[in-house]
Amino acid sequence: VQLQASGGGLVQAGGSLRLSCAASGRIFSIDTMGWYRQHPGKQRELVARITSDGSTNYPDSVKGRFTISRDNAKNTVYLQMSSLKSEDTAVYYCRVDAKTHGLGYAIAYWGQGTQVTVSS
Repeated sequence: VQLQASGGGLVQAGGSLRLSCAASGRIFSIDTMGWYRQHPGKQRELVARITSDGSTNYPDSVKGRFTISRDNAKNTVYLQMSSLKSEDTAVYYCRVDAKTHGLGYAIAYWGQGTQVTVSS
């Protein structure tokens, strides 16, 4: 399974960005999809997560500003980020928990990371 993330870039504080992550390969089904971020020198942290039935959860730091969604027909997960702050600057990674053909359990796959920089 390969993940291709896109949509990062430079934006001014208060602006918006939309990240996309498309999964491809021998996918049988996809369970949870999510976005994580990593600030320099810190551990990767959860930004948003969406289950196969559409349930979502966010940490307080992004709640009300970020929205995660998925298109199951395209095996793609999106992250709409609004009211961006300088502290949102980080490398953003998508994660997909997928079952491949012939494997009865899901494995976590990670995208390559996309840089989001918010200038104040």
